Amino acid sequence: MFNLNKTIPTPKLWSKKKSQQRRSPFFFLSLFLLPLLFLFFLTFTSIPKSLFSSSSSKTTALSLQFAHCEIRISGEKFLWYAPHSGFSNQLSEFKNALLMAGILNRTLIIPPILSHHAIALGSCPKFRVQSPKEIRVSVWDHVIELITSGRYVSMADIIDISSVLSSSHVRAIDFRVFVSSWCGLDLDLACSKESNTQPTYLVDSLKQCGSLLSGVDGNIDRCLFAVDDDCRTTVWTYGNDEADGALDSFQPNEQLKKKKKISYVRRRRDVYKTLGPGSKADLATVLAFGTLFTAPYKGSELYIDIQKAPRDSKIQSLIKKIKFLSFVPEIISAGKQFAVQTVKAPFLCAQLRLLDGQFKNHWEATFSGLKQKLDSLSQTGSRPIHVFVMTDLPRGNWTGNYLGDLAEDSTNFKLYFMNKEDSLVTETAKKLALAGHGLRFRSSLGGIESTNMVAKLQKHCAPYILPDILLFIEETICSCGSLGFFGTAGSTIADNIEIMIKFGSCSNQREDHKMM
Repeated sequence: MFNLNKTIPTPKLWSKKKSQQRRSPFFFLSLFLLPLLFLFFLTFTSIPKSLFSSSSSKTTALSLQFAHCEIRISGEKFLWYAPHSGFSNQLSEFKNALLMAGILNRTLIIPPILSHHAIALGSCPKFRVQSPKEIRVSVWDHVIELITSGRYVSMADIIDISSVLSSSHVRAIDFRVFVSSWCGLDLDLACSKESNTQPTYLVDSLKQCGSLLSGVDGNIDRCLFAVDDDCRTTVWTYGNDEADGALDSFQPNEQLKKKKKISYVRRRRDVYKTLGPGSKADLATVLAFGTLFTAPYKGSELYIDIQKAPRDSKIQSLIKKIKFLSFVPEIISAGKQFAVQTVKAPFLCAQLRLLDGQFKNHWEATFSGLKQKLDSLSQTGSRPIHVFVMTDLPRGNWTGNYLGDLAEDSTNFKLYFMNKEDSLVTETAKKLALAGHGLRFRSSLGGIESTNMVAKLQKHCAPYILPDILLFIEETICSCGSLGFFGTAGSTIADNIEIMIKFGSCSNQREDHKMM
């Protein structure tokens, strides 16, 4: 039987007791966990963002870090691009970059000279190329390698662009100056000769900044616009009468479409209308292209078809100026010195590219052309004929070919050549390293802070491994050959020498730098 005198808990008291019994363990557990969670939160917020590798956290960190990039450098807008291949191709792209910067009214970020074959584009005619994003990432990584290894040489250390900038056609800033300011980094620390003095956080931050500028995580409003149109889909034009977006005359043929399973359509687009005022791209502080290489192909151009600008006198003048960009005076002086003090006579320059790419299969045609040139000179001139030989074939491999025959025939021919160990080459390289022409370009940056930053870069970021300038001096010597020039068919080096000859590089260069 029930004990009716026993107190029965009311429903409210019963619920309260039951709740206390159920929650008690969690209550004490929460008292233990709350301090731990608070400690974890403090630790988490102090961890550098570079330690997190996920794309989302990286994007968030970068967006927060560079959200104010549009005003970081005096409200200026910049153009960055990714060069590739050998020096001649890089020079061609540099000219196109100057043109694009002029058209879009942006400050050009002057790149370094990349190591030969460090970056490959692929084949535009075969529609097989690296994407703009891929090549930007590859170039950034290589540039950081050049900086940290003491091998960084700016394009402006070698090419004289003072005439282009002085005429106010284009503004320019050195890559190192831009990165130091825009990324907010002490880049001079990365130039240290002692690899162990380069802080890990600096290398990580450089990679993060490169990821952002390469567009790995996409565009950032008013900060970065990454151009993903390349030679497979686009031919850039400017100010002509054709309809914007019209089909280009060169398209992939049906066989290529089926074989490679591609569906690209090449359209001609006005770069000013697409990326200039009124476009989303124009709002961004940095406009990032991939490669800017172009070349004539089947009645069209591979990527950029801007030969003239009749409606824009400023750009038309710029087009004329960039057709020929001279080497800096130190290189011109060295080439002249060799011609005057070493050869000491009228000479022919023979540029023989024999080992690289397609050229290794055309020795017979190359040697045959040179022989015809020399036979012609032999009939009209005195002997021996002086010949400056510029070739990638080591002298130890001349035996058994036409070069070996010429070297042995000292009665009829006297050959000259240069090595990168020659004192003229090394002394010129030292002068260039000390001159630091590239770091003189800092656009509109001003003030004591900017001056101090550039001074530190000049002190710490001059190349401590002498730059390889043999090619540039050789090209200058070839432009001084009064008996003529023989170049390898299809070689961009030969094309550059012919341009130098056409514009009188050897005779017209200003003499404010005396011969050494």
